[in-house]
Amino acid sequence: MRYDLRCRNIPNALRQTAASYPDGTALVGEDGRRTFAELDDEMLLAVRAVQALGVRPGDRVAIWAPNCGRWILAALGALGAGAVLVPMNTRFKGEEAAYILRKSGARLLFVADDFLGNDYLEMLRRADPDSAVLRPRATVLLTGTAGDGRIGWGEFLAGGAALPVEQAVAAIDAIGPDSVSDIMFTSGTTGHPKGVVLTHGQSLRSHGYYSKLMGFRRADRYLIIPPFFHCFGYKAGWMACLVHGVTILPQATLDVDEVMRRIEQERVSILYGPPTVFQAILDSPRRPEFDLSSIRNVMASSTVVAPELASRIRDELRPEGIWSGYGLTEASALVTTSVPSDSLDHIVHTVGRPAWEVEVRLVDGDGADVAPGEPGELWVRGYNVTSGYWEDPERTSEAIDSDGWLHTGDVAVRDQDGYFRITDRIKDMILVGGFNVYPAEVERILGHHPDVESIAVVGAPDARLGEVPVAYVVVRDGATLTEQEFLSWSAERIANFKRPRRMIALDALPRNSSMKVLKNVLRDRAAALD
Repeated sequence: MRYDLRCRNIPNALRQTAASYPDGTALVGEDGRRTFAELDDEMLLAVRAVQALGVRPGDRVAIWAPNCGRWILAALGALGAGAVLVPMNTRFKGEEAAYILRKSGARLLFVADDFLGNDYLEMLRRADPDSAVLRPRATVLLTGTAGDGRIGWGEFLAGGAALPVEQAVAAIDAIGPDSVSDIMFTSGTTGHPKGVVLTHGQSLRSHGYYSKLMGFRRADRYLIIPPFFHCFGYKAGWMACLVHGVTILPQATLDVDEVMRRIEQERVSILYGPPTVFQAILDSPRRPEFDLSSIRNVMASSTVVAPELASRIRDELRPEGIWSGYGLTEASALVTTSVPSDSLDHIVHTVGRPAWEVEVRLVDGDGADVAPGEPGELWVRGYNVTSGYWEDPERTSEAIDSDGWLHTGDVAVRDQDGYFRITDRIKDMILVGGFNVYPAEVERILGHHPDVESIAVVGAPDARLGEVPVAYVVVRDGATLTEQEFLSWSAERIANFKRPRRMIALDALPRNSSMKVLKNVLRDRAAALD
């Protein structure tokens, strides 16, 4: 089914499900339980509340908060008003957030200002005191104390009640499948994040289809651990739930005891996330205390899944379906998928075959197709590929050629049956527990340390996260910088998943005759670290 044609836009997916399944439980969040009909009413109020703040179609609206029910309502309110959503990583520090807010031109920010002890607005104020979202009535608090020009959640919703509901309905009706829904910022190889532009239609067509393939059905209950600022938690998460009438259960943090308790109490049937989620559950000494038998639909994704873990998931959790796939934000997070008939061997050792109506090629350095069994760069073309990076035509043309092929930078091998296996990365990227970390960005930020003369960041193997960053640092003459001092300083300036786990001091970075840092040498050294 073409969910882009059926639903047209993301808010309308909720309206359609509310019309056909009004009494089904849509959301179990911090404000209680909502049926689809109730959530639809609250969405229309949120749309009007966003409009009351002066947001117009095409304006950018950012959300900086953990998974919660209000995140979804804020997003639906912004999307329904015709705005472009800018989800922000909850692990960002001030400089990272300030760059994205300025680059996107966001005029309104929804923020949870007390998550895990973080004062996001103070971090932003220190990094960019002139940020547009720090002006009066440009910030809405999902949680936290209102005042000083910041709008509380209740005040925000009350502002929408003064506008007619017909205004919200008309705004939603005006949004077509080709309307831009969001700018998903990813870390950048040149030191700054890139804003991937995606549309309502791309999102619905990709993940309406994929979630249907994976067996989403009404009355399923999905505990969403993948973060909402990521396509996994947003598009393949709560948006897919709205399309198929699945109950959304946001999970803000990975507290394994709380996760198991909610699985038992809420009879969770869908559980997706990085391998660390399943490893934590399977290794928990308290697992026998909880009834986890409701789980029937599982995906351990975002990074490499060890065969032993997949076997344990199958044998100990006994789901009906285990899934695999491959995607990247630039391709709406959907390129290849497994299918219900695939064996566990295919699911563990491959990322499946191309998704419906998505073209995939493997090419050599000259752009010629390679034979089955031979490695090549994976290129993808189709409805799922972004139109480009936000206000960055140069980087867009580097990633997408004139024939519409997205050059992913990932190396893969295709077998005789058409299954793909990702084997390497051309791009200088580190994959930390499912999150992309680009060394250029880390080096740019941490290279500002006054005692650092030069820095190079590479990935080192890690049993739990797959890889973690390691920083090789040349300290300035006359300065002293210990590893602990550098790591503590770094923790204040960069998201924790990007933060180096080790600092190794060198007299000089290894370089070739062109003075380019030999990162392969540093990777080999990092792989040998204890």
